[in-house]
Amino acid sequence: MTCALPVTVPVVDFSACSLERDTERVPAEELRSLSAQLHDAFTRVGFVFLQNTGISQSERPLRLTLCVSCLRLNPSRPGDLKESFNTTLLSPSVLWPTGGALSDFQQLKSSFFRRCSALGLQVLRLMPLSLGLEEETFVREHQRIGGQSPGNSTTLRSLFYPPIDPDSAKPGQLRCGEHSDYGSITLLFQSSPGIQVRSVSGQFLQVPLVPGAVLVNIADLMQRWTSDAFVSAVHRVLLPPAGDASERQSLAFFMQPDDSAVIGCCDGSDKYPPITSEQYLRERYADTY
Repeated sequence: MTCALPVTVPVVDFSACSLERDTERVPAEELRSLSAQLHDAFTRVGFVFLQNTGISQSERPLRLTLCVSCLRLNPSRPGDLKESFNTTLLSPSVLWPTGGALSDFQQLKSSFFRRCSALGLQVLRLMPLSLGLEEETFVREHQRIGGQSPGNSTTLRSLFYPPIDPDSAKPGQLRCGEHSDYGSITLLFQSSPGIQVRSVSGQFLQVPLVPGAVLVNIADLMQRWTSDAFVSAVHRVLLPPAGDASERQSLAFFMQPDDSAVIGCCDGSDKYPPITSEQYLRERYADTY
C-alpha cells in the first residue's frame, strides 16, 4: 500500500463571496485576489478548502445518510464499501423515501441542494477571472441545475461508509476506489478524514480534515474546458486504520454543465474538440462501466 504523506491543500477564506454577502458590492480587487488563490490551488493540486462559505455545519444533513440504505453491500465481491443516495431533479414528480426518520429527508436534501448550487456557481464565477475570461464563461453553461425537467446532470450524493474492520476486508478493497470526477467541479462535505489525492509525482497523499470547510475539486470536463490549466486529480477513500472500525459520512455535490452545453477549449485552442456535456458524460460512463 502506498505510504500516506501530508499534502498541502490550500485553505482559502471565501468570506468575500460568502452566500451571506451581496457579491455585487465586493470590491474588484477582492474578487481578483480570491480568483488568484483558486487559480493557484486548481493548477497545482486540483483541490482547495473553502472556509466561511455561508453554509453552516447545521445545514449539512450528514446524519441523514445513516437513514437511507439504498444499496446492500455484497460481501462476496471486493467492491467499494459504501452506500449512496443521489438527488438530481427537484421536480415534484420525483419519489422520495418517507416516514419515520425520513419525514424531513426531501425538504432537507432539496434545501441543501440549492445551497450547494449557489455556492458552486459563486466558485464558477471566480474561476474565469484568473484566466482572463469573462465572469460568466462557466456559469452560463450551468443554467438548468436542479430543474423541474431533465437537462442537467448535477447530482447531490449522500454517501455512507459503514463501519468496517480492516482485517475482514478483501485484498485491495477500498471504501472508494481510485477515480477522478467527470463534470466541472465537486463540492465535498465530510465527517472525518479519509481522502487521498494523487500528486503529480504519482504518490497518494493524505488530505486532512478542516472543520467547517468545504473541499472543492476540479473535475475532468473542467480540465478539458481549460485546456489542462486546471487539474482534475485522481483521488480515493481508504479503509480506516487498524483498530478503527468507525463509520464515515459525506455529501458530494457533483456539478455538471447543462446537457446541451457545447464545451470547447476556453483559451480558443483546438487542444480538445468541442463536445456536449451530455455526450462527454455518456462516453465517460461507457468507459467506466
